Amino acid sequence: MSELYEQISESILDGDVRQVTELVQEGIDEGLSAKELLNDALLEGMNEVGVLFKDGELFVPEVLMAARAMDAGVQLLKPLLQEGDVVKKGKIVFATVKGDLHDIGKKLCIMMLEGAGYEVVDIGMDVPPEKIVEGIKEHNADIVAMSAMLTTTMAAMKESVEAIKENALYDKVRIMVGGAPVSEQYAVSIGANYSADATSAVELANELMAV
Repeated sequence: MSELYEQISESILDGDVRQVTELVQEGIDEGLSAKELLNDALLEGMNEVGVLFKDGELFVPEVLMAARAMDAGVQLLKPLLQEGDVVKKGKIVFATVKGDLHDIGKKLCIMMLEGAGYEVVDIGMDVPPEKIVEGIKEHNADIVAMSAMLTTTMAAMKESVEAIKENALYDKVRIMVGGAPVSEQYAVSIGANYSADATSAVELANELMAV
């Protein structure tokens, strides 16, 4: 049984959608627990992807392939998972800030966060501060994550944090920011928490949610 879990994890690392689908189906046919297949095989594989990505041994295209393979396995398990099998660590609203149309970094973070057990609501690109505030309220978010890939759009992060404060949400929601031009120093200066990459985003979310 643990051998099958290992094979599934390795297939996630290889980004092999067909192999993951076949192996997960094999596990289902053998009557293995959907919860265990999710946690001990799929999520285990995705955690390993996160570690290798952080160490520079995997790159963005390979992480995207791994996430696609994991998603294929999750889709097979979804009908079999009971309420409570999937413990969500928290809800995250994620936006690329106003003026910025970059999406790949955000997508990568979302895949890693979902793989780590967070419910993530992507509210899009070029999102103005008032829409970010709306998203937090509408989805009752635990965390709001913002991405900026241009130096010129970093100011929109500061405006968004100020809007969160003006709407009395600053004490209710944790704020994560990241992107190529963003630094730890800038994050602190605007009252947010900094994450350098997709793997760090998971570590930071866990830290903020104390899980």
